[in-house]
Amino acid sequence: MTWARETPLQTSSAETIAAYSAKGWWSDRTITDAFAEAVADAGERIALVDAPNRPDFAYGAPRRLTFAQAADEVRRLATVLTDLGVKPDDRVLVQLPNIAELMLCYFAIARLGAVISPVPMQYGRHELTHITGLLRPVLFIAVGQFKGEKIAAKHHADFPAVKMAAFGPESDGIAALDALIANAKPATTKPTLSGNDIFTICWTSGTTGRPKGVPRSHNHWFNQAVGMEDGVALKKHDVMLNPFPFVNMAAISGFLYLWLTFRCTLVLHHPFELPVMLKQLQEERVAYTVMPPAALNMLLQKKEMLAALDLSALHTICSGGAPLSPWMVKGYKDLLNIDVVNTFGSNEGVALVSSGREVPDAEDRALYFPRFGVEGVPWSNRVSARIKTKLVDPATGEVVTERGRQGELLIKGPNVFDGYLDSPEDNAQVFDSEGYFRSGDLLEIAGDSEPPRFYRFVGRCKDIIIRGGMNISPEELDGLLITHPSLAEVATFGVPDEVMGERVCVAVVPKPGAAITLDEIKAHLKQAGVAIFKWPEKMIEVPALPRNALGKILRAELKQRV
Repeated sequence: MTWARETPLQTSSAETIAAYSAKGWWSDRTITDAFAEAVADAGERIALVDAPNRPDFAYGAPRRLTFAQAADEVRRLATVLTDLGVKPDDRVLVQLPNIAELMLCYFAIARLGAVISPVPMQYGRHELTHITGLLRPVLFIAVGQFKGEKIAAKHHADFPAVKMAAFGPESDGIAALDALIANAKPATTKPTLSGNDIFTICWTSGTTGRPKGVPRSHNHWFNQAVGMEDGVALKKHDVMLNPFPFVNMAAISGFLYLWLTFRCTLVLHHPFELPVMLKQLQEERVAYTVMPPAALNMLLQKKEMLAALDLSALHTICSGGAPLSPWMVKGYKDLLNIDVVNTFGSNEGVALVSSGREVPDAEDRALYFPRFGVEGVPWSNRVSARIKTKLVDPATGEVVTERGRQGELLIKGPNVFDGYLDSPEDNAQVFDSEGYFRSGDLLEIAGDSEPPRFYRFVGRCKDIIIRGGMNISPEELDGLLITHPSLAEVATFGVPDEVMGERVCVAVVPKPGAAITLDEIKAHLKQAGVAIFKWPEKMIEVPALPRNALGKILRAELKQRV
């Protein structure tokens, strides 16, 4: 049985839909269809595997579900969500760690034609207040307990106007999802869905201020996944392990879609703990995973540890978020015959993949990305023919065509989102007159061939801090910290770190006669409900902040001082 929808939540214009549909890139296929196809083809295969330490950070014993078992639970959860008032096009906020239930939420919410909006476990009252105001969710799904903290009860107290449901230990006034699912009948109805419907609203710090919502349709996601399908040499029924939060581009395009396409076993990991991850890689015979550059560097330097591991099943590791070291990419190939794939993506739709197929030389792969989407520079990866990219001088707006000159990467295509949620001012700035998205990343044209075939990442146009793969806006922290009564001026910035990529540092100018400590800085942010990963880990005191002639803070100079 199906029912009609009056106003499907879609962001793409009729002209855009018609153009990409005519090329065969967009259709009415949805993630619900992809899941059903995987279940029909591999129903008895193990689909989801929880981390062995699940009880330590969440609740309950680790789960192992077949595709058929997952499908049954998805239908039951869909019934429960319907009973809780979720209708087509409603928005459901979800904050869960990497456990099987999070994956079930993706499919149950999509089955109803609703929109899932996943957020990191680190987000607290400060971030969630902003997000709930923009999102206006009809339901907030959380975990009852995370690392000993009663998460759902805390959110229920902070956001009493939002209906709350929880997996695991719950409190009064919160729907207990585990019990409800166990007693529910599997849903048999679903709305008529379109590939142009919004599937997710993920959140990004981007280059300014607070988190911004990034609505993406099923068609946006399918086209983004093409780049990963062609860039990662997966075989049917491979085993994959995802240690990244399942809330944004890296996990969704890098695992969710590949999992369904190749009928893989998806092994979940949370939080990032290298000893646990290494155990999973061996015991589950994982073929494909992703790791941050700093962790890959550290592991490769521990030759004795590597020699004691059985990683014979592992053939591909994706990495990104920071420049890769050529010696590291070459080292994994030479020592373990593992291809490190260099990825460059964003929630909005940046899609550059430097794989062994496109860039066979391991050291070049660490430094360069294929110039996907440039006329006259062909590649085997299908996404290269679907997108268009260019570099533009940030100061003059001139298109960069010569080697060695820096320019901001701009991109358009069937994988690129249509604009931030309810952010007309941001949207007016991030798209150029031809509809290209301004990525905020500085690249340059590189390579000796003619025409030149590569891009090289140079830096960021703005001062975003990337700590452990999470974007942190210095401007947001500056605005919060300047309200401290002891501070006259403040500037946050990132400093390099071998483990996390970057760590947050803050430069302070106390008011005359006042003093301040790093602990007081942290306490101030804690009082504001700011996520812990954003808190500064180092503080320096300066007589005045360095500024240019226009008054802009010179964060690079502060970084050099540290």
